[in-house]
Amino acid sequence: MSQPEPPRIEFPCDYVIKVIGDAAPDFTEFVVSVVEGHAPGIREEHITVTDSRNGRYTSVRLTIVATGEPQLKALFEELKASGRVHMVL
Repeated sequence: MSQPEPPRIEFPCDYVIKVIGDAAPDFTEFVVSVVEGHAPGIREEHITVTDSRNGRYTSVRLTIVATGEPQLKALFEELKASGRVHMVL
């Protein structure tokens, strides 16, 4: 029995990314600048920042216009390679 194929994403589309890292005064600006490099034109109202209960971590949720798999792959890799990001969802 074969595995069903995951649903294909139709590009371009709005795409939500959640980035989690250690809390730091410049973490949000860092995430936004990296994401802007891959998906320019993020609007302020499409950015949500949440601190963890104990204040050790920060979660930045952004909505971008995704243009394709290569863009998302490069974005995720750059965020992870920074050493500041624990998780990209």
